Amino acid sequence: MNITIINTGGTFNKRYNPIKGQLEVPSDNIALDKITQSCHNVEFEIKNIVSKDSLDMTDIDRQTITDAVIESKNEKIIIIHGTDTVDLTSAFLKEQVKNKKIVFTGAMVPMSIDEVEATMNFSMALGFLSTDIKDGIYLAMHGVVVDASKLKKDKSIGKFLIQE
Repeated sequence: MNITIINTGGTFNKRYNPIKGQLEVPSDNIALDKITQSCHNVEFEIKNIVSKDSLDMTDIDRQTITDAVIESKNEKIIIIHGTDTVDLTSAFLKEQVKNKKIVFTGAMVPMSIDEVEATMNFSMALGFLSTDIKDGIYLAMHGVVVDASKLKKDKSIGKFLIQE
């Protein structure tokens, strides 16, 4: 199986910078590499772009992500994205891309702090793409993979909930 991973940053990737005393979004793939090293039956094409907290993303960044999806030779794509604006980016992408199987994922807790959530969400996205699914844009978070428009972050409780 061949999958493109577009790593855009977000909390999934954040690491603590002891000099600045804050969490930062790096422009490398250290968090992602930890997971993909265990995937021996998958060929990954990794594109590391944008590298921002999703609250700092603009429509120019969303177009960069969309262009990377369109340019990918693979029809199956995982996009690692921050949780605060994943809804905006997935809706933006949906306007321009119709012929790919795209799963957004991320994490509420940085992988550098706790590996469980990020690994689980990524693994759900990967498992979902290994099945026979229709072209579309999906979101893998907190135990489910559904159409991206049906899963929303409830910031008051810090969880993603299915919206009917």
